[in-house]
Amino acid sequence: MPQTQWQKSSFSSSGENCVEVRSVDGAVELRESDEGHTILRTTPAALASLLHGIKAGEFDHHA
Repeated sequence: MPQTQWQKSSFSSSGENCVEVRSVDGAVELRESDEGHTILRTTPAALASLLHGIKAGEFDHHA
């Protein structure tokens, strides 16, 4: 599967501090725009599970 372009989060401001995501070879990669050399790579299922947990408030006690 070809690599896609980085996409900026819709929750990010118009500045340079934003989360970007793309798919590469069936995986999902995430990075912060101001730290573009640091990339987190995971599976779509793991990312979906994390997002579900965030939306459900499972990590609120860490805030």
